[in-house]
Amino acid sequence: MTTVMVENEFGASTQPYPDLPTPMTTRGLRAQPVKDYFLWSLFNVAYCNFCCLGFMALIFSVKARDQKVLGDGYSANHYGSTSRALNLTATILSILLFVIVFALLVAGVISIHPK
Repeated sequence: MTTVMVENEFGASTQPYPDLPTPMTTRGLRAQPVKDYFLWSLFNVAYCNFCCLGFMALIFSVKARDQKVLGDGYSANHYGSTSRALNLTATILSILLFVIVFALLVAGVISIHPK
């Protein structure tokens, strides 16, 4: 047993404490959570389905989610990164197409109302 000196307002007193093992902290590599980008894929299928890239991204998102459930982190990460690339491409191309069409409408090259 170990005695520890504790000081209070009336003076010093000793209190016995049992010997406790020293706590140990272990650090290991934590697996990063696998992202499947499913909601982004659904958004691209509904609104930005440029050349069916949004649909392809949705397929890879579902594959990534399935592999994550099965516990295969490597395949889930691979499918998730492919889904991210397809989603990013579909979003950028759809926004670019919208900007080009809007610019052509403003410039008068394209007319909504035929003459």
